[in-house]
Amino acid sequence: MALSPYWHRFTELQRIRRPKAISMAPGKAQKVLVANRGEIALRIIRTAKRLGIESVAIYTASDALSPHVLQADEVVALPPDASSETAAYLNISSIISICKAHSVTLVHPGYGFLSENAEFATQVLANGIIWLGPQPEVIHRMGIKHEARKIALEAGVEVVPGSEGLVKSEEEAIEVARRCGFPVMLKATAGGGGMGMVVCHDEESLRSNLRSTQERAKSLFHNEGVFLEKYFSAARHVEVQVFGNGLGDAIHLRERECSVQRRHQKVIEESPSPFCSAHPGLRERMCEVAINLAHSIHYSSAGKFFSPKPSYVLITCLHSITGTIEFIVDEHTANFYFLEMNTRIQVEHPVTEEIHPGLDIVEMMIKQGLAEQSPEKGLSASALQQSTYDELFEAGQTHGKVHSIEGRVYAENPYENFVPSPGLLQHVSLYESKFDWLRVDGWVETGLTVSPNFDPLLAKVIVTGSSREESIYRFKEALKHIKVSGPPNNIQYLNAIAESDTFAAGKATTKFLDSFDFSPRAFKVLSSGLDTSIQDLPGRTLKLGIPRSGPMDELAFSLGNLIVGNPKTTEGLEFIVVPGVPCSFQFFTEAVVAVTGKDVTVKIDGVVSSMWAGLVVPPKGKIAIEAKVTDEPSGFRNYLCVKGGFPDVPVYLGSKSTSMGLGGYQGRSLLTGDYISLGDCVAQDSGKFRSLPQTLIPSYPSHWVVYVLPGPHDDEEFVTKEGIKQFYSKHWRVSPSSNRLGIRLEAPTSSDRIQWARKSGGEGGSHPSNILDNGYAPGTININGDTPVILTNEGPDMGGYMCMCTVATSDMWKLGQLAPGCTVQFRRVSWNDARRRVNSVNNFLSSTERLLSGGDAAQTQVSDPLATDLEDVGYSPILHVRPGPSDQERLKVTFRQAGDGAVLVEFGGMHLDILVRARIHAFQTLVKEKNVPGILSLSPCIRSILCYFDPEVISQDAFMKVLLECERSIPEDMNSMTFPGRRITFPIVLDDKWNREALERYMATARDKASYLPSNIEYLAKNNGLSDSAEALRKLMGSDWLILGVGFYFACPFLVPIDPRCRLVGQKMNPSRTFTPRGAIGIAGPVAAIYPVESPGGYQLFGRTLPGWQTWGKGREFRRDKPWLLEAFDQITFVEVSEDEYVELEKRFDAGQYVENVEFSVAEHLQFLESIQDELKEFHAKQAKAVVIEEQREKRLLQEWEEQKAKSSKQPGAGVYDDASAGGAKVTASVFATIWKFKCQPGDTITSESQVLAILEAMKTEIPVTAGEANVGKKVKSFVTGKEEGSSVRPGDAILLLE
Repeated sequence: MALSPYWHRFTELQRIRRPKAISMAPGKAQKVLVANRGEIALRIIRTAKRLGIESVAIYTASDALSPHVLQADEVVALPPDASSETAAYLNISSIISICKAHSVTLVHPGYGFLSENAEFATQVLANGIIWLGPQPEVIHRMGIKHEARKIALEAGVEVVPGSEGLVKSEEEAIEVARRCGFPVMLKATAGGGGMGMVVCHDEESLRSNLRSTQERAKSLFHNEGVFLEKYFSAARHVEVQVFGNGLGDAIHLRERECSVQRRHQKVIEESPSPFCSAHPGLRERMCEVAINLAHSIHYSSAGKFFSPKPSYVLITCLHSITGTIEFIVDEHTANFYFLEMNTRIQVEHPVTEEIHPGLDIVEMMIKQGLAEQSPEKGLSASALQQSTYDELFEAGQTHGKVHSIEGRVYAENPYENFVPSPGLLQHVSLYESKFDWLRVDGWVETGLTVSPNFDPLLAKVIVTGSSREESIYRFKEALKHIKVSGPPNNIQYLNAIAESDTFAAGKATTKFLDSFDFSPRAFKVLSSGLDTSIQDLPGRTLKLGIPRSGPMDELAFSLGNLIVGNPKTTEGLEFIVVPGVPCSFQFFTEAVVAVTGKDVTVKIDGVVSSMWAGLVVPPKGKIAIEAKVTDEPSGFRNYLCVKGGFPDVPVYLGSKSTSMGLGGYQGRSLLTGDYISLGDCVAQDSGKFRSLPQTLIPSYPSHWVVYVLPGPHDDEEFVTKEGIKQFYSKHWRVSPSSNRLGIRLEAPTSSDRIQWARKSGGEGGSHPSNILDNGYAPGTININGDTPVILTNEGPDMGGYMCMCTVATSDMWKLGQLAPGCTVQFRRVSWNDARRRVNSVNNFLSSTERLLSGGDAAQTQVSDPLATDLEDVGYSPILHVRPGPSDQERLKVTFRQAGDGAVLVEFGGMHLDILVRARIHAFQTLVKEKNVPGILSLSPCIRSILCYFDPEVISQDAFMKVLLECERSIPEDMNSMTFPGRRITFPIVLDDKWNREALERYMATARDKASYLPSNIEYLAKNNGLSDSAEALRKLMGSDWLILGVGFYFACPFLVPIDPRCRLVGQKMNPSRTFTPRGAIGIAGPVAAIYPVESPGGYQLFGRTLPGWQTWGKGREFRRDKPWLLEAFDQITFVEVSEDEYVELEKRFDAGQYVENVEFSVAEHLQFLESIQDELKEFHAKQAKAVVIEEQREKRLLQEWEEQKAKSSKQPGAGVYDDASAGGAKVTASVFATIWKFKCQPGDTITSESQVLAILEAMKTEIPVTAGEANVGKKVKSFVTGKEEGSSVRPGDAILLLE
């Protein structure tokens, strides 16, 4: 690939300067390639750095941001392997090529992967590279387990009774088993890691398992050979660490016990072995046997080993023996037998290092490898004196390092037979502890995704103590301090083992965990309804487009928490159930719960239970929640609150709430099979459970009155006087297309449209609902085209549509219960009345909390805050206007009410004017400097700033006085003002394939003809009077860009070219796209936006750049609590790159390395504008003429599209249709929804009650319509006239007729 000249600029900026390597061999700098990943790769890199040796890391796609990649001196991507990512780490030729290309002098294989691959070791050596491991023939012979048994026997070491070699037939296996005695174990001779082993208790099981074990061995290890050993049902697994120089010198580093195993894989290791300590002399005999075996391997290797490759013999004497010799020990007799030798560094090597202070086994391996290149051909005999290492052990004894324990932290679910649990790690706290007795060897960090392609090991927790008892205590303390939040892990399981009497007594055998009883303090999702998510109060309050989230119905949620004894803010579950789509959960421990919200059926272990009351779910009990069938919608959402909440769900940006890929569990709604850990959920007093009196339970009607405050744009500048009156008199119907982002409303009839007072939105857009982007208050009723949308918990906080009114804080809870099909009327109230209603709700909750806490019911007065009925009061939302001089429109300021907790301050006219934005910035600075209590946050945008205040602290009148005083303090002459910012260089791909694909998807699924189709860039050229797409792109690249606002979603930056001659304009797409790539940049009106995440959108796309959002705050200019890069008055310089270059830059994105500080000078900008005045006037005239032409063309194409859509909706699809009044059985809709797709045809026979006949869509969710038991065996007769795909349905509407 030919790189553009700009590529070198970027790579230079990205390069991290590292210290020069310090050579450990005279005249030559060393460089080690780590042929591994995860914690062992980090472990090796750490030692290499300490020794001054440069390191090279290799990685696959899912490891691109792993710590071993970030910490290595050089990193190289492995060529992708079509079969799996694992296979890439096993590709010998690729790794050897990388070694040669990067002048690697040493290779450390770690454990697993190629660490015991003799062919790999041979290739490394054949290329003149030092292999940090045993000689290839040792790897080969000791890796074939039946051969290793022969070697041990030849060395005089007793092996487990069994076959002398491989067993070929059932008869041979039966004969060996009879001689050894059952039970026996079949073992794959090339196996490892606990795989390829099957226990057989009798002849029948042996016969049935032999062939399948051979086939499994061939599949896993490419070697079908199996042998047979006696199986000890009560045994200990003890291993001895050995190290040799290949010259006849070898030492042992004492033993480790690894008896605590699951599925023949180690979980906890310790040293010394408690079994050896309980049997004097056993340790000494075992270590002596291990050393004798190590010596024998060396002494016989030159001539006695069979070598399939001649090169093995030539290199035999030049390599060390590094590994462990493993024994199985009879629990009853203390007899020990050779099991196998691992010719590599072991996972559990840290426990050996910890009881030998100063020992580093990786360092020994590196020094031995380097010494092999010296005339001595290895470490000297004096360096491998047993007494030296015995003295290290004795030093540990005198310094309190007597006993060490290691626990392996896995991403696996112990309650589901240890199934691996890949997924996002949302919070990791492993390395923060300052305990000098704690060591954590891990590789994970917050924000890392655990891949399903690799071993699930996350970290190793190693403790040391002055006794085994102290080490166990410290091990339990360490497990309390570390945190790994995300998919299930085994930390609770490790703690349960450590708490057990068996482990404490040192009595754990290899069978211990087979019968170990472990019940997690957790619940499992059995079914998740339409949608189930974790929410808390108050949600996220950062603004800047970071969704607030939290429960949609705060009232029901708060009451549920109070019922179970939680603070009302504690996290709980929000869920939606409809007929046929229930929710159910299994609790593994006793838990106190409460279900609130709409009226549903609650069952615990099949027994109907009450809502709005404390319930006890027994251990292993199931709670199921099912929707009731109703004629009219009555409520929509429910809440499950659990005593103690979910402590392992981490806080993200101030909240545990789930939101659009953030927070909650895995940043998503819960799915079947998810496990959620619980806190202190057990009932304190089984005889007393709280319940809410019936009179205090909220009611959920089918027609709602929602109290609102008019504004910010409820005035005759936008909507006619009659239009305003009709808006508040209508009974709007809730659309099935609503969700947590917004509740879409449908007018009573299709002819009911907003009566606009203007023809267009001017620079804001061609539709009269368009404005130049400004802030949105929570609960604002946004007019999107002619469709009102109530912006709810996941809605944007900034955008380009006018806002009619804003829901009063006291009524926000109602939005959570607005079901599709119900109706809502907005009723205006004054600010004072709105605050009185808030106080009533707060008093209601306080009184209810006292009542539920055991207060005297007679003395606790709880009044219904919803009983007060207020009349609609119309008034202007404009709180104040400063008109400004007639010739100075930019000095005009309008203060608009935006709910009961915000004021929108608009500056100037509906035009983009950087000088107006400068005045807003000055105003923002003045308000901040006031530091008035109660001022919460300020959200500036293009020509306005939304100012939030806490009405509990400061009134609207008092807040207005502060704002007016600050506005009057802005100097009219801004020429001398400057604004600090940063200049940031971003790569950009123009007219990229990702945006083209998004448009192709839009044309296939939404709209195929529009003025902006098939190319947004061609449209921008035409709309701005330019000759072609190339000229449009040259314009857009001809200026630096200025950030004017940050918000909408995930700190999305709104920006414009500083040079107004490069400022193209475009309308928003109608309808919007459902998909926009992360990092896409597009234009609407005169403003551009960079999409921070994949999302819907309507801007005209022209390129793709870096997104400026890093979810986990990684990078120099990011923080964990500030995961966005761009701020107002930052300047961006775009540099064009190719698509291939962009892909690489996106992977390596660290935006902080592109930053330099700059200032925006008002005076300099005015001088620049003066210098281009004539040219700019000509450009604007040409642009305005082109805009009119394109607006007319779009109006015509939009009308054609709407007529075609209406025509298509009236035409029935293929098939047989009958009127709903026809006789026979009917399949009906269960909710207000639209018919998305039929899954059957007339003539089909229904075969099961769970057969899906149709799929409805409501709240952006698919709802299956199943046949039901009564319809099994019946035939589909016909569809129903008027109920085609795309039609709206109500509960009870027939959609299919049956014979």
